[in-house]
Amino acid sequence: MNADLLKARRHLARRDAILKHLIREVGPCTLKPEPDGFAVLARSIISQQISTKAAQSIAKRLVETVTSLRPSNVLKASEEDLRSAGLSANKCKALRDLAQKCLSNEIPLKKLADMDNEEVIECLLPVHGIGRWTAEMFLIFSLGRPDILPVADFGLRAGVKKHYQLAEMPTKEGLTGIAEPWRPYRSIATWFIWRGFGAVPQSS
Repeated sequence: MNADLLKARRHLARRDAILKHLIREVGPCTLKPEPDGFAVLARSIISQQISTKAAQSIAKRLVETVTSLRPSNVLKASEEDLRSAGLSANKCKALRDLAQKCLSNEIPLKKLADMDNEEVIECLLPVHGIGRWTAEMFLIFSLGRPDILPVADFGLRAGVKKHYQLAEMPTKEGLTGIAEPWRPYRSIATWFIWRGFGAVPQSS
């Protein structure tokens, strides 16, 4: 196991008894950065407001349609082709806007790793269809930032409700409080909650 992930696992197990049990149940964290930032952002756009399984299916059909998730390939594809892969009109618009901004270097993908978390988020927000959640997925899955807490993520909130035996879904404030002991590894803790509840976004 990656030494940083092992350190994170030990930290989380010491700080949170529920996570300690979940970590034993789930096994090693397999989270690792994906350097193809455009593909991560594209899959995150696809994943918005649908199940992980549905997102994986649409992403697979999209790759079959455009050959590979590259900005130029997305822009070459017709609206009909993108829609036939299962994308909504709004997600087609978002993917095209992302592709255009990446090609024009308005989104400097190669420089994002040198920015802090909030700078990355602010850089991505001008893209149509990208909100804070999508930017946080990019921070976790592409840049490998270890301490991201996506408080609006349904899977995380539902997983916390289940594992912490809450009567209702946690509020953003409640989730932030529960996650305070997880610092500086809230991304890793989130991965374990995801895996313990069901599928992890961006995983196959």
